[in-house]
Amino acid sequence: MPCHLDTMFDRPQSAVLPRPPIPTRLRSQPEAFLVLRRNPLELWGAPAYRELVLPGRFLGRQQILLNDPAGIRHVLLGNHENYVRNEPARRVLRPVLGEGLFLAEGEAWRHQRRVIAPALAPRVMPILSRHIVTVTARVEDEIAALGGRPVELMPLLQRLALDIAGQSMFSLEMAAFGADLRRLLIRYAQGYAKVGLLDMMLPAGWTTPLDRGRAAFRRDWLALMDRVIAARDAQAPAGVPEGETASRDLFDLLRAARDPETGQGFDHALLRDEVSTLILAGHETTAVTLFWACYAMARLPEHQEAIAAEASGLDLSPEHAAQAVPKLAMTRAVIDEALRLYPPAYLLVREAVGPDVIAREAVAAGTIVSISPWVLHRHEAHWDRPNTFDPHRFLPGRPAPDRMVYMPFGAGPRICVGMQFALTEATLVLARLLRRYRFSLPGGGEVVPRGMVTTQPDRPVRFRLAVR
Repeated sequence: MPCHLDTMFDRPQSAVLPRPPIPTRLRSQPEAFLVLRRNPLELWGAPAYRELVLPGRFLGRQQILLNDPAGIRHVLLGNHENYVRNEPARRVLRPVLGEGLFLAEGEAWRHQRRVIAPALAPRVMPILSRHIVTVTARVEDEIAALGGRPVELMPLLQRLALDIAGQSMFSLEMAAFGADLRRLLIRYAQGYAKVGLLDMMLPAGWTTPLDRGRAAFRRDWLALMDRVIAARDAQAPAGVPEGETASRDLFDLLRAARDPETGQGFDHALLRDEVSTLILAGHETTAVTLFWACYAMARLPEHQEAIAAEASGLDLSPEHAAQAVPKLAMTRAVIDEALRLYPPAYLLVREAVGPDVIAREAVAAGTIVSISPWVLHRHEAHWDRPNTFDPHRFLPGRPAPDRMVYMPFGAGPRICVGMQFALTEATLVLARLLRRYRFSLPGGGEVVPRGMVTTQPDRPVRFRLAVR
């Protein structure tokens, strides 16, 4: 193991970073609904972080918050077909994800998974790593041009991740589409991404006022996706390095992919929904992961220096970055710890199709089962010093956490198909940025996570990135 990691073992540095307040009393249902609209990360009281099964009722329906690993395994793996996404989640997510993999169920989901999975297999990572590093190098040079002036980091990381998604998906520069895409996502996040009271009360097929706004958003979103695909089709193919697949990007792989069982591929509408899913999941979640990792490094400079030292001896060029990823142990550990304390997808909600028993708790059909990575990753039964940012817990040689206790990408058959891409991207970007720049927070102050579409900072934050 490299000597600097040995040093980190000898002198571990850790910190409890800011988090939303934990309520000290049981809220009424109207209060809970208002908190859900304001910041869902404030929903759970202290018992949620101690108990393995927390039953309750909300709007007359049985609810369970599940922190028991065996129970989670039962819901997400052993009997997963009995637990589907509930209607409020579908109302919220359908405008951007359509009928793509994330929302599909049953045979439609199995077909899509069989088609998509090979396009994101480990053998494709060298192609994607080249895109990641090429875009990151350009952004590094843009930062250098700031001359050390403070920069608001979240928009910069969102643009960086969007450019990587555009290059990886379409081999396209996203400058022509980035402003429209961010404008639409802001419109969605501010207007339609939160569950409304009627979303929870009305059955499927009943239209709410929010649904009408979501439908209008959906039309604008699809028009933008069609523009992106048209621009990609009009672009002349670029050369592909010798010895690699003739596919230049994920779009080629997805369009050519066929279900190995049926021979069917995707029609235009479904291909567009899969592209939407990968763009949204592939840039927003990675951007927030990188933000929280950078925020932690600015607060914990010793870890920052360890990453810089680790990355300085490696070839992180487009041609060799994929081979360097396994050697970035400390960098990856920081990413893993950022994903533990700030999971982008902070809540998974399922509805029981039929009666069942979970962790010795009887479950009726229609019961809402919640699994919150935010709570699970901070649970006192599963983690030592659960609220402390300490990447040492993820370094090589340490015991791996249970897959049902650490799940930033979900678990079971529906685990995120883009997990390997996201981890590769976050690791390479963080290593390259910290190798070249030293991060600090000139304004000081605390940043509190807020649950929106993903786990976002509660305010704009300016960082100083000084050249090493």
